[in-house]
Amino acid sequence: VQLQASGGGLVQAGGSLSISCAASTSIVSINVMDWYRQAPGKQRELVASITNGGLANYADSVKGRFTVSRDNAKNTVYLQMNSLKPEDTAVYYCSYYRYPRRYWGQGTLVTVSS
Repeated sequence: VQLQASGGGLVQAGGSLSISCAASTSIVSINVMDWYRQAPGKQRELVASITNGGLANYADSVKGRFTVSRDNAKNTVYLQMNSLKPEDTAVYYCSYYRYPRRYWGQGTLVTVSS
């Protein structure tokens, strides 16, 4: 399954942005889909995860501001980002793990200006 993130852009602090991740084939067999991000000079970090059953988990830094969702019929995972902060600036990647490794999509850049 190939992944392609899109929807990134420039937004002012306090604003909102929705990014999406389109898969090349069905994601029904992928129980957990993840969103990661990597800011300049920093390690890649897990932002949010969602299971097939809709159970979501978030990093403390985005809890209450970001919402992850998935539409298996459209083979797409979404990340709604509200109340954005300059520290949310990063390249955002969708990802999944399938033994024995993790798979990554191409990222989308989100820039939050102060």
